[in-house]
Amino acid sequence: MEMNLTGKVAVVTGASKGIGLAVAEAMALEGARVVAGSRTETAELAALRERYGVRVVAVDLAGVDGPAQLVRAAAEQYGGVDVLVNNLGATSARSGFLDVEDDQWQRIFELTFFSAVRASRAALPHLLDGGGAIVNVSSINARLPFPSVVDYSAAKAALSNLTKALSEEFAPQGVRVNAVAPGPVRTPFWTAPGGFAEAVAGDSGSSTEDVLDKVLPREMAISTGRVTEPQEIADLVLFLASPRAANITGAEFVIDGGQIKST
Repeated sequence: MEMNLTGKVAVVTGASKGIGLAVAEAMALEGARVVAGSRTETAELAALRERYGVRVVAVDLAGVDGPAQLVRAAAEQYGGVDVLVNNLGATSARSGFLDVEDDQWQRIFELTFFSAVRASRAALPHLLDGGGAIVNVSSINARLPFPSVVDYSAAKAALSNLTKALSEEFAPQGVRVNAVAPGPVRTPFWTAPGGFAEAVAGDSGSSTEDVLDKVLPREMAISTGRVTEPQEIADLVLFLASPRAANITGAEFVIDGGQIKST
């Protein structure tokens, strides 16, 4: 399906790995002019720059000025912004609520919520110029919070709420705002050394590979029997960012293999 994104300027936050990297590549393959924000230019981002001309902006998106710097770099190079994908987010495994100190709460909200607030604030004047789209990468933890990610869950819930508020305000002016809410995805969030798969593996006596392939789907009651792949998230983001979704706004699309059972 042609997504009609050729020549569109797409800003992607947290683009160095996982979902963000998959989104940046998918956008580039569709002909969009991609500006990827990350603290550093990873080898994977460098490959996208060489292959597709992706502009990589090294910036701390958790900083107060970082998101605006990223959007400004896109506007200065390409004359505007058509799509913003707020993907940045991070957390660490917690033993529970009492384990999380104020500075940890603040850090997770800066990364996961306020980066999206600031990037949206910077991008909206450009999006309002010619119509455009914001896609926020939320999480099923926004509606299915776990004690081990209590701060992350709260930040994602705030992001989902922000999505609806922005859609209500800016839809009449031609800007669509939607969210994608993934369940477990095969990304470094799970697979990296010290990541969640390793923590689960230690508790269950399984390998990290078995955690992703067998333990998680079973323990989390994922109906399809597998975790989601980053490219599957990217495909959904691409659709929501495109004119193909021209009358979709204020919606949140769960992609979790059927983990959430309620309607």
